[in-house]
Amino acid sequence: MPGRLFLTRPMAELSSALNVPLPIPAEEPPRANISPGQDILVLTRKGMTRMRWGMIPVGRVNARGRPVLQNIVNARGETVFGKSAFRGVGRALVPADGWYEWTGKKGRKQPWRIWPKDGAPLTFAAITDIWTAPGGTKLPQVALVTCDPSGDVKDLHDRMGVIVAAEDRATWLDGHDAQAHALVRPWPDGRLIHEKADMVDFSGP
Repeated sequence: MPGRLFLTRPMAELSSALNVPLPIPAEEPPRANISPGQDILVLTRKGMTRMRWGMIPVGRVNARGRPVLQNIVNARGETVFGKSAFRGVGRALVPADGWYEWTGKKGRKQPWRIWPKDGAPLTFAAITDIWTAPGGTKLPQVALVTCDPSGDVKDLHDRMGVIVAAEDRATWLDGHDAQAHALVRPWPDGRLIHEKADMVDFSGP
């Protein structure tokens, strides 16, 4: 499942491909290594904005009534609509050119770069929330939604981010929960390709 993303195409090209206005500010440098904890581009029903990747579900509890304490980067799509910890969250899309997975044993892991065969930007299904920090500062935050892997990536990981097709983006953003839940499925086989990512510097955040 996506633990790191990349988005290197020009913002104007991304805006045109998604048919949405540029965020403010509109400048965004090429990012070959986007990791949790960083601000990322997010498409909501109100347009493109930026949010912190990773949700701190302060004030939320699990089915046993206990506080949810972990920082959530990815949420399982099979249960995200039913878990009390996610009650009341919003829905959004995270655009990216692709993502990375790792295979192999610890200390000798091989990074893989995954992207769509047609070169179009991907839009990952996501959930959003606003964390209120001590002192009242509000922090918009986002987590990706995951599902079973497609045949293209099943040898790299047992989960993948839910990719929402262009014709389904409005449904994910504005549809009823049942309509959105129906979109939680693997991307069709044959649409993704991958290669070794040995030249990418993962030493940073």
